[in-house]
Amino acid sequence: MKLPVLTAVTGAWEAPLVSGLESAATGVAVVRRCVDLADLLASAASGRAQAVILSADLRRLDRDALAHLATAGLAVVGLHGPGEEQQGSRLRALGVTHVLPADAPPEDIAEAVETAVRDLRDGVQEATKTRHVGMPASAPDPAALADPAASLAPIPYAAADEDDDTHSGADAAGSAPGQVIAVWGPAGAPGRTTVAVTLAAELAALGEPTLLVDADTYAASVAQTLGVLDEAPGLAAACRAASTGSLGADLLARLAPQVTAGLRILTGIGRSSRWPEVGATALEAVWPVARQVARWVVVDCGFCLERDEELSFDTAAPRRNAATLAALEEADVVLAVGAGDPVGLQRLVRGLSELREVVPSAAPRVVVTRVRSSAVGSGPQRRICEALGRYAGVEDPVLVPDDRAACDAALLAGRSLTEHAPSSPARRALAGLAAGMVPATASSVVQPATETPPHATGMTRRRLRGRMTG
Repeated sequence: MKLPVLTAVTGAWEAPLVSGLESAATGVAVVRRCVDLADLLASAASGRAQAVILSADLRRLDRDALAHLATAGLAVVGLHGPGEEQQGSRLRALGVTHVLPADAPPEDIAEAVETAVRDLRDGVQEATKTRHVGMPASAPDPAALADPAASLAPIPYAAADEDDDTHSGADAAGSAPGQVIAVWGPAGAPGRTTVAVTLAAELAALGEPTLLVDADTYAASVAQTLGVLDEAPGLAAACRAASTGSLGADLLARLAPQVTAGLRILTGIGRSSRWPEVGATALEAVWPVARQVARWVVVDCGFCLERDEELSFDTAAPRRNAATLAALEEADVVLAVGAGDPVGLQRLVRGLSELREVVPSAAPRVVVTRVRSSAVGSGPQRRICEALGRYAGVEDPVLVPDDRAACDAALLAGRSLTEHAPSSPARRALAGLAAGMVPATASSVVQPATETPPHATGMTRRRLRGRMTG
């Protein structure tokens, strides 16, 4: 029985392809010739076919469209014009693995279709087998689940020649991929952004090229925290480039200029209504490129973990929390941030339970901010550790003392605690956290940050001295 396929081939190659497949002794049968992408997606949803043959220059073809085809269970074979290898490279960048020239013999194209369908079936069976075992493919070592501190063990990273002025994707050439750190916390402003910004600044101060990504689709604030005036939604731009298959290390480096030596920032969306621009499909392509640009990718996540779209729609719908969920699923290290007061600790305990349900592979390390005796009584460190151990099974949390004056002054100046208040107790706690992540060869002692003005490549940072400006 022949495999039913759809075609969405543009230009003069469409008619010869269809006639060739019909006349040749191939194992495929064309059930519909689609005129555009909308027609293709509608036909794919009908369940009439098992594969699709499409052109590289099909209008509006992007990662989201290919994700819809994958959701419908269709294998994809891409065709590019003869000699147009750039089109073929674009298809491969979008995730199409079976790519041929449009003038290839019908038998070769049919064979590619059969191979693509077989590969798709094998992938589905493997994913089902993995779920049956009960351990996701990306799950950490069981020892890390038993000991959250194990997730912060130094990660070897091959040495590379570095350029302190650029720290572009070329810095990571020949090195192991960078590590992703997702900074998450429940609702109530527990200090996620402060932890993410300070941690990224500390890693950069240790000589580790670092990329700070603002993936909070509710209240992005990393740019304001670091005093970036000419703010542009760098993450949205990266997602657009990833959707079209044009995102590379060099482009991402241009979208994420430096704010200090070794620290790049990929700003978030300025308005929360723009959340559809930061989709999970595009982010899946952004993370591998980000790992090429920096040794450490610190992601400031939103608070919400809900997947309500899957319950409200019977079709694939945009997910408001896709950016947060995608970052948590990609992360090598997850930091769960909570506030050091009764309400904040209760939210943290409940949030940790929800996090483990939504992202089973996460083995979060807990960070408690604003630790002070006025909120929990005398001996706040002991009380918080006892409460987290009793109600959440958390051992050895990172406790960040409350230093509201230093945090306020750093925010007013548009600088990180590392730059503005190197002697702050809050900064020292997060500096110790950063030092525990890097290999021992990088730096065994955390040195106070200098007051050297940061680089301002491609952006302007404000410097407020005693007054606010509009």
